[in-house]
Amino acid sequence: MKQPNKYIVNMMGHDELVKKLSLADTLHSENPLAVESAWIDEYNLQTGNYDVTAVDITLCSKIPTATQIGKVYKRLILNTLQPEEDYADGILRVYNNPICETIDNYNASAYYEPSPYYSPQLFCWWFFIIKYVMKKSIVRLLFHAG
Repeated sequence: MKQPNKYIVNMMGHDELVKKLSLADTLHSENPLAVESAWIDEYNLQTGNYDVTAVDITLCSKIPTATQIGKVYKRLILNTLQPEEDYADGILRVYNNPICETIDNYNASAYYEPSPYYSPQLFCWWFFIIKYVMKKSIVRLLFHAG
């Protein structure tokens, strides 16, 4: 698809997410490529250019599998689920949060950090700034400039 997660969940919407979650026990045994193809047609999903696999091999020697990254998001959604939210609300909230850009940047380390590391940071902008600064080596420029 080459689309960010938020594109897909937003195209599906809350009610469809609820419906798919209720069918998860059945859908998990389906062929993933067949499910993907059906969802592309059902939700009119378009191919984009967002490629999480475009990594710097000096920073990322192994890209996580879909199952591995799915577990990261599952923990994040469950650890931050609000009392008034159902699972679909939690999915929409998390996937629409800018932290996904950091987690899906496999050149950084957020995807393999323990969930207590990033769960509290879900709504803290400084987390994104620190990750950006660290990965772009601007820290050296800031402290050695002048």
